Amino acid sequence: MEGLLNLWQATGLANFTVPALCMMAVGCGLLYLAIAKGFEPLLLVPIGFGAILTNIPVAGLADPGGLLYYVYYIGIDSGVFPLLIFMGVGAMTDFSALIANPKMLLLGAAAQFGIFATLFGAILLNYIPGFEFTLQDASAIAIIGGADGPTAIFLASKLAPELLGAIAVAAYSYMALVPIIQPPIMKALTTQEERQIAMPQLRHVSKTEKILFPLAVLGLTILFLPAATPLVGMFCLGNLMKECGVVDRLSKTAQNELINITTIFLGLAVGSKLAADQFLTVETLGILALGAVAFGIGTAAGVLMAKAMNRFSDSPINPLVGAAGVSAVPMAARVVNKVGLESNPHNFLLMHAMGPNVAGVLGSAVAAGILLALVG
Repeated sequence: MEGLLNLWQATGLANFTVPALCMMAVGCGLLYLAIAKGFEPLLLVPIGFGAILTNIPVAGLADPGGLLYYVYYIGIDSGVFPLLIFMGVGAMTDFSALIANPKMLLLGAAAQFGIFATLFGAILLNYIPGFEFTLQDASAIAIIGGADGPTAIFLASKLAPELLGAIAVAAYSYMALVPIIQPPIMKALTTQEERQIAMPQLRHVSKTEKILFPLAVLGLTILFLPAATPLVGMFCLGNLMKECGVVDRLSKTAQNELINITTIFLGLAVGSKLAADQFLTVETLGILALGAVAFGIGTAAGVLMAKAMNRFSDSPINPLVGAAGVSAVPMAARVVNKVGLESNPHNFLLMHAMGPNVAGVLGSAVAAGILLALVG
């Protein structure tokens, strides 16, 4: 009889709790969004599955000694996985549009305003009972406004590891919802005439310029913000391997095998932080709400900056391209192009939008470095 009792106690049926079942349902929801709706499937599939695995009773996959525990400790706690992702993204990024029109850097910088506005919003939430965000927590939450998943994970792992799951899910969810969130904001802040503005063709960028650009960016980062060099440095390394033309094997590995393998384990590690006792809190709701606000403010700031630049620029600037200042590459640029075509079927803004889009990647990394230097 005692043996049967022990066998029963070892089953999932005897150990399931309502919170754990809720989190497994959340994991299934993420899988549904990824598979049925196509929302960031490369990340949401392993994150969703990781959420299911970490909430399995008795298995202890996320406990010390479990597989997910070691994946998180080796890749996230050390900060290695986000950096490898950044190297792969750098190897897939073309800076030509930004080099040809350096003014777009201002749009990438403006879109980061959402990060710092949300920093104060998170602190103000402490006046509501149930919220107790430290300055480190608020900084990690604010980075969601940059719409850059790896940066959000990197900063959260350094400043607020206990909030990593909620921050990562919020960051990637809003990145996936770019086509839904951004167009209403873009249309509300621009007129039909502004959306029809055609921008002149970009000049040709030489190979030498493409090679020197990542080196120059890294050099400036070393001089003025060393705290951002882990992210910016790996990003520039990946881009240099792509543009120099002498290490094609390494560049292709960074773009494909390495980033794919890292993405699998990064997603599982993030999913391991979606345990019921860590995720089902009132603070999680606050993070999700603040993430939406941050993303909206970042989009609006980019559009408004582009409107201001258009007034003083010799060449016309379509204010829509400012929305691409958030670093959801290349989805934000595609959304800008789509909204522009709706107003003017002959107006192709994709290449112009890629300038502020890649500037946004650098901007979010710099913003993370600033926050890390201030409160880390």
